[in-house]
Amino acid sequence: MEHTLTMTIRLPAAMKEKLERLAEATERSKAFLAAKAIEEYVAAQEWQVQAIREAAREADSLQARFVEHDAVAKRLHLKIRRCQRRKD
Repeated sequence: MEHTLTMTIRLPAAMKEKLERLAEATERSKAFLAAKAIEEYVAAQEWQVQAIREAAREADSLQARFVEHDAVAKRLHLKIRRCQRRKD
């Protein structure tokens, strides 16, 4: 089992009550649910930060190619129209 540490957090009373109800309903501890929620949040944020860093590196590279907003919007509208026609 992975080594764990204790951490104290402050929650609004209503959130603590929701967590308590969820823990009871799922037969899990509040600590387990809180740790799982933090784990998922951190994973999502790490992914997003990494994606932003990669996009910034790509944009800063000499091979970067930029497309004007209007051109992108026009392409999207055409694709949407094609999809709508296929549904009809």
